[in-house]
Amino acid sequence: MNEQISADQINAAGHLMIGGCDAVDLAAQYGTPLVVYDVSQIRQQIRAFQRVFAKNQVDYTVSYASKAFAAVAMYQVVNQEGAHIDVVSGGEMYTALKAGFPLAHASFHGNNKSYDELVMAVKNHIGVVVVDNFHEIDLLNRVLEELDANVQVMLRITPGISAHTNKYIQTGQVDSKFGFDLESGQADQALEKVQASPRMTMIGLHAHIGSQIFEVAGFEGVANKLVAVADHWQKQFGYRARVINVGGGFGIRYVKDDQPLRPEEFVDAIIKAIKKAVAGTNLGQPAIWIEPGRSIAGPAGYNLYTVGSRKDLPGLKSYVTVDGGMGDNIRPALYQAQYETVLASDPQAPLKEHVRLAGKYCESGDILSQDQALPATKPGDILATLDTGAYGYAMASNYNRNPRPAVVFAENGHSQVVIKRESYDDLVHLDRPYEGK
Repeated sequence: MNEQISADQINAAGHLMIGGCDAVDLAAQYGTPLVVYDVSQIRQQIRAFQRVFAKNQVDYTVSYASKAFAAVAMYQVVNQEGAHIDVVSGGEMYTALKAGFPLAHASFHGNNKSYDELVMAVKNHIGVVVVDNFHEIDLLNRVLEELDANVQVMLRITPGISAHTNKYIQTGQVDSKFGFDLESGQADQALEKVQASPRMTMIGLHAHIGSQIFEVAGFEGVANKLVAVADHWQKQFGYRARVINVGGGFGIRYVKDDQPLRPEEFVDAIIKAIKKAVAGTNLGQPAIWIEPGRSIAGPAGYNLYTVGSRKDLPGLKSYVTVDGGMGDNIRPALYQAQYETVLASDPQAPLKEHVRLAGKYCESGDILSQDQALPATKPGDILATLDTGAYGYAMASNYNRNPRPAVVFAENGHSQVVIKRESYDDLVHLDRPYEGK
């Protein structure tokens, strides 16, 4: 039995349901590989975050970290739910604008924002620029002067807290490419530089300690650290922070052994930690911002594949190959991420074997799972990999000149393509013939 699939996700035919749609039918209608999102699950998680803030009676912003999955349709859903977004590139900003998303409800992150990106942000009235380094302060000042504009900013702090997570997705430790260091005095110097600018309004401070975090202690630690910094800034510089932004990184369940708290439980602990820390200061209660990405998009996403070839070797685990792989989900190859996969036509079928679930790409490392328990399968069967909504399509590539899959949103029994499947023509439309001699 797969514990991640509830009884109401299985229809009368015994098939997996996604957003009220039969997964087998979705694969037949749209082809595979296919990325499918259960839109109601996205909405429910955003609302769960909002409820925990309302219950604790604090001013707040839930800002979807769109690097997890950015698309016009995703921004539309987030906007419908009254949430904000954070963007980390001109491309994400442009997509949000195409979606009609109000950039006044957007924060702009990044450790090397370009001149053109900052111009785009300021011209489109970005809500907040999260300033990451001294070069950026100077560059943003230049842009603001040229455009005769003003902007709200936060300073990103490196809090010196290492989350218990994969080393490639830790961002809060001192030795990080992100943010202003506290111990060396960089953060204080940055505050003074921003306060000296008549075109920047400093609204608060930000930190992000990593991703896929299961323990609440790190978040409580960063909450306490940010309040301590805000208290120091008020006493030393007369600056009162209106916002404390603790970032995101709330872990989700990918496989049976993962036992994270519900994402909103992390937030409840953060709120209580900030309230307690603030009570011992003269700061007053600041607004609390969070930036969840994975916890909103991840559990809502499914990758559907069609089984193809099989390789059996005496004494070794068999390879079962599907028509996707590292091109649509590079996380297993990149940092050994694990997922669970089920048979879409019978997700609770008795498990018969443990196999390597292999992709079709020309790399030995293109293995979606090194040890996947499956029922008996045959070519043409549809497999569904669970919880793929974050950093799957967002990191997809055209490696081996394979087209990226379509993305479908499913809600209340209705399905719709929100990103078209790439064609071979799409793969070459930027190519130009060489005319050299």
